[in-house]
Amino acid sequence: MTSPLFLGIDGGGTRCRARLADAGGRTLGEGVGGAANIRLGLDVAWNAIMEAVDAALAQAGLGREVLSTTYIGLGLAGITNEADQKRVAGSAPVTFAGILSDTDAYTACLGAHAGADGGILISGTGSAAQIIVNGVGRGIGGWGFEVSDLGSGASMGRDAVRAALLGHDGMGPHTDLTRAVMAALGGDPPSVVAWVGPARPGDYGTLAPLVLDHARKGDVLAERLVREQADHLVMHIRRLLELGAPAICLMGGLGPVLLDWMPPWVRGVLTAPKGDAMAGGVLLAMRAGGA
Repeated sequence: MTSPLFLGIDGGGTRCRARLADAGGRTLGEGVGGAANIRLGLDVAWNAIMEAVDAALAQAGLGREVLSTTYIGLGLAGITNEADQKRVAGSAPVTFAGILSDTDAYTACLGAHAGADGGILISGTGSAAQIIVNGVGRGIGGWGFEVSDLGSGASMGRDAVRAALLGHDGMGPHTDLTRAVMAALGGDPPSVVAWVGPARPGDYGTLAPLVLDHARKGDVLAERLVREQADHLVMHIRRLLELGAPAICLMGGLGPVLLDWMPPWVRGVLTAPKGDAMAGGVLLAMRAGGA
């Protein structure tokens, strides 16, 4: 009988990553695909997942024929409840040996603490906090770009666009940052409105480096916008502590950058993650396989 394999998926709003592992947890291959937030559509999410899966299989020298004996653990942005989990499993374009799915925050927390209790705060394109206590997970924030995702690159970019328009209209500071944002989006309000129409969270997130760069140069408005996002992350950390997180990991591309804008005590409550979100996906896949 062929030994089962395990796929761990970290599907975020910007990209999807896949890790293929054997029964001993040894990595056989990894791959990257496009955005896998299920709010973009299950077909879009699965296309990104399979793009990453195919790349991981290729790196391992394998083809899709092994997927029927492969368990997959999906950590996907946009999942909010059990109904979402069932829809994801039911829309799989290929047959896997078994499927378990949860939020990308949950699998990231599993990976960060190697399956033990703990909390995480993810800050990248979006943001979300997660805590696992006594084996039970609970999400905090991460309810979507429109109403949540505070302390994220997308949130920072959105605030920068709003500030640029206010500055242009003479109702807010007009600084090097607002002029740079306006120029990046076409130079005038009609161009900004045209850009906003089809813009996704990842598009707003591309403006975050511009804000950070101007903050480092001393632009007062940029400093304020960065500090506001850092304060949002501190709010999440306080809540994780209130809920009894024995350890907290700060994850994502933006979180560590914003540490410099947080109060000193924050560094004292953070620990380094033991694994990444793909590792958490592999653990979830192993659960699907009965481990």
